[in-house]
Amino acid sequence: MAARRPMSLAAFMNAGPQGTAGWRHPQADPAFLSAGYYTRTARLLEEAVFDMAFIPDALAMPRSLGGSFAPAVQWGTGTPRLDPMAVLGIMAGATTRLGLAATVSTGYHEPFNIARSFATLDHLTDGRTGWNVVTSFQDAEARNFGQDSLPPRGERYARAEEVLQATTRLWDSWGDDTLIADKESGVFGRPEAVESVDYAGAFVKVQGPLSVPRPPQGYPVIVQAGASPAGRDFAARWADVIFCSHESLESGIAFYADMKARAKAHGRDPDQLRILPAATVVVAATREEAIASHKAFEDLVRPEAGLSRLSYHVNVDLSRFDLDGPMPDLPEVGVEGHYREVQEFAAREKLTLREIGKWYGARTEGDMIGSPTDIADRMELWLDSGAADGFMIQAAWVPGSFADFARLVVPELRRRGLVKTAYEGTTLRDHLGLARPMRGAWKSRARREAGAAA
Repeated sequence: MAARRPMSLAAFMNAGPQGTAGWRHPQADPAFLSAGYYTRTARLLEEAVFDMAFIPDALAMPRSLGGSFAPAVQWGTGTPRLDPMAVLGIMAGATTRLGLAATVSTGYHEPFNIARSFATLDHLTDGRTGWNVVTSFQDAEARNFGQDSLPPRGERYARAEEVLQATTRLWDSWGDDTLIADKESGVFGRPEAVESVDYAGAFVKVQGPLSVPRPPQGYPVIVQAGASPAGRDFAARWADVIFCSHESLESGIAFYADMKARAKAHGRDPDQLRILPAATVVVAATREEAIASHKAFEDLVRPEAGLSRLSYHVNVDLSRFDLDGPMPDLPEVGVEGHYREVQEFAAREKLTLREIGKWYGARTEGDMIGSPTDIADRMELWLDSGAADGFMIQAAWVPGSFADFARLVVPELRRRGLVKTAYEGTTLRDHLGLARPMRGAWKSRARREAGAAA
């Protein structure tokens, strides 16, 4: 049997306070508005040979609970959020190998800006960047950009399709061999290797070419987390990495099989799609100590804070419902994956909405509370069951959760040969075992009927 590739490890961390009550933890670093907070965490992750740090983002202060931003400010849920690209620049200067991925919305950014920012950072980091593609999921975001509400999901994905097509074509507008910089002849570059883009779709239009040469990785690593049918199809074509969340191993296995099959149906090598479920690890020397640690953290969570966070994720004001009743059936939600897993868990445990708020604010995705052996056993089970290619480690508090994982779990994973002991390449694609896209690779990923070249 062929040797199994080491699993991928990514770190999920906010550019701001962590989680719902992570900022309250006695060991949490309160300096999330300082550069040192991010450089210290980046160095910790690089020393543990994480493949990448991943920063989520949203373009508004949450207003989903009670139609006001007051709960978000009062409980520290979803705010503040610093610009993730600036934070990645700080982290890049403190590291030499750690991959760096940021969320940028296709709904409220133009292809030229996206292509230029990521190409620039990819050059400055020698090929360590990733772009988490989102379509935005809150009406509050729409209102910050001149809209009364979010467009329908289908329209958001149609725009995202065009943005991906235009952005990848901008990255491809320079050939890999364009620059010569021959001082003697005075020839700086080969103009015949640079192409105009002239992309014109229903939502975006850009002439090009890009003002930055083709990125070292060809395309920065594309991350996506869509769980709806439209999101799954989009991710199966465009994503290099899928970030997902599951409340059971069974749903993880089903999702993994579905996404690999979709990728294959689109003509892609399924092994070139890395699927990383979320794992909120709470680890201690013994299982009993880990359970006590999580209980102490859970005690810090206010139900209102958890409901604020959940309302923000599903883009529905949950305060309109009976808090002592069950989870309501919501026909249209923001992040469908979050809603489905909450619905699954709440029905199984027969939780009221108030109890869901408490649980959601302190939940540990992936059932990873225990000793280093417990955590490694659980991760190995997910890998062997065909539910994961690695994990997106979510810290309950920063940097302590990452430090505990690096100190206690990583040595056990290395003992089992499940993770790398050192970086084997220089780019994020090297770390993840992903091929560098050739110029024009966008053609095999694009949905044929979306967008057109003028």
